[in-house]
Amino acid sequence: MNKIHYVFSQSRSGEIVPALKLPGGYKPLHSMIDPKREAQRIVSETANEEFLICLGLGGGFIPQAILELTQSHVCVIDFDKESVNQLLANKNYSYLLKNERFTLLIDPSKDEIEAFILEHYKPALFGGIKTIPLRGRIEIDSELFDSVISSIKESIQIVSGDYSVQAHFGKSMFSNIIRNVKTLTGGQTFGLSQLSANNTEQAAIIAAGPSLDIQLPSIAELKQKGVFLISTDTAFPALDHYGIKPDVIVSLDCQHISFNHFASSQNASQKRFFPFDIPVIMDITSPPILSRFTSKPVYFCGGHPLARYISNTWKSLPLLDTSGANVTYACLSLADYLNVRHITLFGADFSYINSQSYARGTYIFPWFDKRQNRLSSLESLFSKFLFRTPFLPSENTNGTAYYETSTLRLYRKKLEEKAQLIHSQITSAKGPGAPICLPYKEQSTMKNEQSTSNILETKIGKDQKTSGIEFLAKYRNDILALPQAKENSNYLKQLNQKERQIFTTLLPCMAWLRKHQNELNQIEIIEETKRFCTKEIERVLCSCYI
Repeated sequence: MNKIHYVFSQSRSGEIVPALKLPGGYKPLHSMIDPKREAQRIVSETANEEFLICLGLGGGFIPQAILELTQSHVCVIDFDKESVNQLLANKNYSYLLKNERFTLLIDPSKDEIEAFILEHYKPALFGGIKTIPLRGRIEIDSELFDSVISSIKESIQIVSGDYSVQAHFGKSMFSNIIRNVKTLTGGQTFGLSQLSANNTEQAAIIAAGPSLDIQLPSIAELKQKGVFLISTDTAFPALDHYGIKPDVIVSLDCQHISFNHFASSQNASQKRFFPFDIPVIMDITSPPILSRFTSKPVYFCGGHPLARYISNTWKSLPLLDTSGANVTYACLSLADYLNVRHITLFGADFSYINSQSYARGTYIFPWFDKRQNRLSSLESLFSKFLFRTPFLPSENTNGTAYYETSTLRLYRKKLEEKAQLIHSQITSAKGPGAPICLPYKEQSTMKNEQSTSNILETKIGKDQKTSGIEFLAKYRNDILALPQAKENSNYLKQLNQKERQIFTTLLPCMAWLRKHQNELNQIEIIEETKRFCTKEIERVLCSCYI
């Protein structure tokens, strides 16, 4: 970081303008004619984003123009505390520092930048995010500000992954959760503690990749030996058709297509829909209809803020890590929760093999079989499904023919990261899919103790005597009690701790509304989200009273 020294001059419009003191002279950071007008032009040319990061403070003209002309929130990042103090001592920045939509970060580390963005940038509330560089300032410390931009991009990737899911499924997740609360009213009659009582020294996780077709005989042998079988909901029909009964099924998807995983099984085809005696471990965001397929439903708390709120304040739920965003990852989290020492993965291809996306017997085969016609053959339906997203350049080094998409590769990388963190010894059954890089762990390092994630999953809520109806009624009233959004104000700073907690539970639904009603401004999207969520809760409450 270069040592920065400023000199100050007056522009023709009468504004104090800082200039960098360089070996060859002075370099003003703003226009010496009318710096305010220049800043207004820069701001008018930026995209209509509501969260802006200015690289370099300078005379503060750009962030001031943002606050005056827009409803955006501004964060300024600059370095060298002494030079920033020099700016503050020679120019009045009170308009910025008193504004609740303004933040100044001085000499932040990479971790501090990422933590700030993850805590304060809410895409559902602010929309997009954009950086505005103060050219003269960043050219002096180009490498330093390049690292800032890199940190910002990494943080945005983390936030964007969650936001993309929320924008697509925020409405469904909210609606499913409040309806599942009714099922939880009487308490879960079957819990994960009962699974822990089983012999879980060894477990097999069964995913639905194409390699499952050739691995089913091996899984049947493991079942005969008493190995604990954890099946994804997608793989369950394939196991069922082969006559293999898993010990537990895990479901993560909030979409109603999850229904097809159970409806396409042998039991369903024989009109024996329930009660299944297989425990189904499902995210509380799952469709309520899934609980009808089992006499042993177990809801867990994933990453949804409303699920966390329910577990903390009303009904304690097991907390499973679902950050990998796929059901195989959730199965691995369950195995970790149960302290399984040896885990084998089956059907975990994370790729397409021989133009096949799923193992035979899974939902996609009867689904497309019913929808084929003379104008759209079965083959064309499978082909359209296969090529719906582009393939990535191959990382194949073993000569097998498999193809990856960006999503499937991300799922695989996430699972590999999870495997590094847990104590279990994990292996993957031989198959033609994308190879999974799994760590080898010495027997001595595999302690038979509660895992790190299991400690985090200790119940943190306290079961209350209130019913689900009473909880929903109170939750609705808490939403209605949230203060109304004001213009030219940071809404999050209007809220006390309890109100912020309630508001956070609405963010996924707000993301969905922002995507489908993008003409609304920030104040309108906040009020529309509150209206929609309270109306949805009232609809559920009315059905309870009928």
